[in-house]
Amino acid sequence: MAKAIRRQAATAERVAASTADNHVAEQMKSLAQAFRSQAEIIKKNKKKKKK
Repeated sequence: MAKAIRRQAATAERVAASTADNHVAEQMKSLAQAFRSQAEIIKKNKKKKKK
């Protein structure tokens, strides 16, 4: 699950880099950051369950 979310973050960053509209680029960068945060939370929760 976390791996798939990281892929979505990478896709969002590529779209942000390729778009000409600054507003859309900023939104996509924010979305990528949110995806990365979500992936980290999933990873931490998974480690806690193993203990």
